[in-house]
Amino acid sequence: MKKKISLIFILALVLQLSCTSFNYWKVNVELSGVATLNLDQFEEVVISNFLVKKETKDFDLNQELIDFFSAELSKHFKGDITTREISWEEKEVFQQEEFWKNLWPESEESLVLTGSVEYSEETRKAILSSYSREQGFSSDEKGIAERKFYTLILNLYLIEAKTGAILYQTDLEESKGYKNPKQTAIFAFFELMDGVKEKFLRKVLGEKRQAQRYLISK
Repeated sequence: MKKKISLIFILALVLQLSCTSFNYWKVNVELSGVATLNLDQFEEVVISNFLVKKETKDFDLNQELIDFFSAELSKHFKGDITTREISWEEKEVFQQEEFWKNLWPESEESLVLTGSVEYSEETRKAILSSYSREQGFSSDEKGIAERKFYTLILNLYLIEAKTGAILYQTDLEESKGYKNPKQTAIFAFFELMDGVKEKFLRKVLGEKRQAQRYLISK
């Protein structure tokens, strides 16, 4: 008897929803972010060379990172943006406040952007199945498929030069697969850096972002 009542209730609910018509519009909205740091409190942003865990063959990974961050920060910071070399004889200096305090004594009012980076390329082959499609092999191919995967791992630090204190730190990992067997590492790098921009710069600078929302009415 209870099952019959439940079935009647479900059918009545479905009928009611099917008789209700909705109109909806997809709109673009701008969402404000909350800045982690106020860059205006600094006179200079110093971008150091990064600790590269494995050099790339086809392009200068360090220089591309410096150029990318210099260009993006210049859109939001009115002070000087400079680059300086660090000798990475000691690998674990990020947490050492004395190291950063003594590195550039003349740059006390500076914010240092530094970190480590690892960029890798991998060719994967898979026999297509529902599982392999979840791993980036989403196509109608049959049999064995091959993809080139690129992974970018960035450990980023914003350090106050005066105190050597870490004001912000994040670990980012971006990965993407490509069907094109001739895909270049430099092209994939710039696509992965879009994800870094989304996660790091928006968080630090509080940039506004575009999003889609739905307006629904009866």
